[in-house]
Amino acid sequence: MLSKDRLNRINELARKSKAGSLTEEEKVEQKELREEYLKNVRKSFKNHLKSMTVIDPRGNDVTPEKLRQYQNRNKKH
Repeated sequence: MLSKDRLNRINELARKSKAGSLTEEEKVEQKELREEYLKNVRKSFKNHLKSMTVIDPRGNDVTPEKLRQYQNRNKKH
């Protein structure tokens, strides 16, 4: 998870970008921060998938096979 300071910096740079006043250094920083943010989002999403099961209205486990395979590959012992 990104720190609150880093998230605030991402938002600050986004506001400056909309105003059209980013320097080249800030553009590089913005790109790096966005990449870090997306990496964290993807990691969080994958962790969420590891524990997800899909149940139909009748109570049957209908978790897609591809997801089950992913979960089995990534089980922590």
